[in-house]
Amino acid sequence: MQRAEQLLIDYKESEALLLYEQVISESPDNFEALCKASILHCRIGDRFSDETSKAKHLLKAKEYAGRAYEMQPEEAEANYAMALSIGTSAMAAGAKQRLQGIHQAKDFVDAALSRNPQHAGAWYLLGRWHFKMANLNLAEKAASSFFFGGVCGEATNEKAAQAIEQALIYDPNNIRYYFDLASIYDEMKNTSACVRTLQNAQAINSRTKEELELSRRCNIMLQEKLKI
Repeated sequence: MQRAEQLLIDYKESEALLLYEQVISESPDNFEALCKASILHCRIGDRFSDETSKAKHLLKAKEYAGRAYEMQPEEAEANYAMALSIGTSAMAAGAKQRLQGIHQAKDFVDAALSRNPQHAGAWYLLGRWHFKMANLNLAEKAASSFFFGGVCGEATNEKAAQAIEQALIYDPNNIRYYFDLASIYDEMKNTSACVRTLQNAQAINSRTKEELELSRRCNIMLQEKLKI
């Protein structure tokens, strides 16, 4: 477990996942390893464009999250792992399944935050939920109305931004949060907040390819906004 944690600190997610799964094979009821393995399968699987590889990772993510949740349904991390695995799988599905998953994930996000109001990841997922539900396309609105009784009226871009601002309070070095928050402010036509967020992102020390790409996109967006 200590070696896996160090690998995470060193941004070696695939290697860390192998160790967490080794722990699980030897100790199937290791709650922390189950949660960490589920979260890593989500992160790694979401990067694949190949649907078969993506589905394989997301299936394992849901399996591990479900086992952790069965053990400790009151724990914030188990609820977060459930929300992340369900939500990530939903985004790779069709309209009905996507909306069903988004609705289902919201309950676990709320539960995670009720257990731990300082859980950055859960705040981020809440922000993503508000943004997605506030910006459904016509087909998704129709599906939401038919299958779930209508579009969720409480979801707004403003609440999406507020939630991700909270995520940044508890995890101020996450470049993904800055990029998504800036994109939300851009959607809201709030140029000053967008620029402020992008300028704050410039101070983040990006190390992985994914982080470097997000940093590059933040810089491009900032230059575009400064020209306005």
